[in-house]
Amino acid sequence: MMITIIDAHAHLWLNVDTVVNGQPIHPLEPNRSRSIFFGEERQMLPPYMTDGQNTAERFLSNMDYAQVSAAVITQEFIDGLQNSYLMQVQRQYPDRFFCFGMPELRKAGFCDEADALIQSGFRGIKIPAARLPQQFLNDEMVSMLRLMEQRGGILGIELMDGDAQVGQMEEIIQECPRLKVAIGHFGMVTRPGWLSQIRLARHENVYVESGGITWLFNDEFYPYPSAVRAIKEAADEVGMEKLMWGSDYPRTITAITYKMSYDFVTKSPELTDDEKRMFLCDNAKRFFGFGELKELPYIKNMSE
Repeated sequence: MMITIIDAHAHLWLNVDTVVNGQPIHPLEPNRSRSIFFGEERQMLPPYMTDGQNTAERFLSNMDYAQVSAAVITQEFIDGLQNSYLMQVQRQYPDRFFCFGMPELRKAGFCDEADALIQSGFRGIKIPAARLPQQFLNDEMVSMLRLMEQRGGILGIELMDGDAQVGQMEEIIQECPRLKVAIGHFGMVTRPGWLSQIRLARHENVYVESGGITWLFNDEFYPYPSAVRAIKEAADEVGMEKLMWGSDYPRTITAITYKMSYDFVTKSPELTDDEKRMFLCDNAKRFFGFGELKELPYIKNMSE
């Protein structure tokens, strides 16, 4: 079956050199596909990306090969702030990418910074709440969220495991009912209490994306039958029309190919063709407002 595909959770950066919770994250020399990550050496990129750059052009090459028409680019503190680069990407490839901006949420004044990001052209703001204090919802955060609701912006957010921050999300949804919200990492699906995050999508403007699901089920590995069962369980809770596929590119493709990060869904007999279309494309297209999507032909491999 032919399905147009949208990736609802991926990352881009030119360089990563940052500090999170006092711990450095920076590339190693000479093999800069590896990084120091919270004091440990980690394979941050596929080993052939030796300059440490995770660029839009490299991702587009992967997307074209895997027949992924468009992608949503999120941000995380461990990437370092990438607003300048991502705005350049958004302007250069408007039909292929939706990019989230991210203010420096760990310092006072982030509401004004978010306002400037929105005015510069970002249509969404990212909050990595899992890396903020558990009680992340303060007066300035509420002000920023109200501003986003007024401007028609989209909130991308990842929460701590289980229900640790779900109550605050309920407060946000009550305070800003028209704010569109994408819950990330499929509610941290392999952790206890994950369905409490999924159930947030019972609210009209809340959706869930599966960025990192292959990482979370990495011990099981491809073709991730437990991940498929989790997708079906989440759909039973909120409806398949509220769920979106995401890859968490590029860190996930140190273990698998980019295409493998979604074709465990397309090849699964547990999902109907309509469910696959909703999960892999239709829901994200509607939620993020993508227009006409690029049609990408299948290119035969040299090994076939």
